[in-house]
Amino acid sequence: MKKVEITAYGVPEEVAHCVEAADAGPPGAGEIVFDVLAFPINPADLSMCRGNYRLRPPLPATPGAECVGRVVAVGASVHGLKPGDLVVNMQRENWAQRRRVKAEDAIPLPAGLDPAQAAMLRINPATALLLLEDHVALKAGDWVIQNVANSAVGRHLIVLANGKGVRTLNVVRRDDVAAELRALGADAVLVDGPDLAARAHDAAAGAPIRLGIDAVSGTACKRIADCVADGGVVVSYGSMSGEDLVMSRPALSFRGVSLTGFNLGRGLAKRSPEQVRAIYADLAIKLRDGALKAPVEATYPIEDIKQALAHAQRGGRNGKVLVLPNGPLGAS
Repeated sequence: MKKVEITAYGVPEEVAHCVEAADAGPPGAGEIVFDVLAFPINPADLSMCRGNYRLRPPLPATPGAECVGRVVAVGASVHGLKPGDLVVNMQRENWAQRRRVKAEDAIPLPAGLDPAQAAMLRINPATALLLLEDHVALKAGDWVIQNVANSAVGRHLIVLANGKGVRTLNVVRRDDVAAELRALGADAVLVDGPDLAARAHDAAAGAPIRLGIDAVSGTACKRIADCVADGGVVVSYGSMSGEDLVMSRPALSFRGVSLTGFNLGRGLAKRSPEQVRAIYADLAIKLRDGALKAPVEATYPIEDIKQALAHAQRGGRNGKVLVLPNGPLGAS
């Protein structure tokens, strides 16, 4: 079978290679084997290739934080999964044509779910949900502000917040996406800038903004914190700028704004396996029914991983880059 390996840490499209590898082998007791139908290239995957992610495995290593697969074989004592089922793998190293994993690490998906959307289920929709649920006890009518609102997480957050009656201020770098975000349910779309706090205040009609969500870091985090009401919370879940977090002393010391970090793994670890599976079951239904949807810009075969990685790093994209290790996707 084929898989992707990085042989050094550096520029992703230079250090990643599509290589021949030993087959995954038959499943043992409590294991399943699945064909990988699709995997997205996420910022965390790019960071891992560069060597600046929190995980730095020994080389050579196979990236891949998420994927969707179709079960081809199940081992003894496996219940609730059978050949033909669509699954999301909760473990890493998914940039391959086939995986063998513990059955407990595979979450079954409902029939009728678009495999391309299923490939992006594990990280972004769950991140959006937990960002909304884990930091402030939001109620209908409350306001949230987020930057990088045009990202997959940002889009999911708009839809999920709207479903809870929570109102969103959505900060973007370019205003040509405003109509799309409003169609998803965004209450306001604001282009980032030094006067963001004043414009956010006006957009919320002076109502307190209880939660701020930042994925840029640097001074962009400061601007989000300056928008949040006294006693509010700012959550950082990414650093697109590559810079350390910045927050003004008045926001922190005088207005009592709190700053905290978010990591999906930590958020899920607070929950029981049954709760985690319930989260993904609900999100999968929302994806299947079209309530949640992430745009896909392009797809590539696994042999073209270098071109796919280069594409995933281009500015101005309007969707994820997916890799299809076993050829074009069919229906689920």
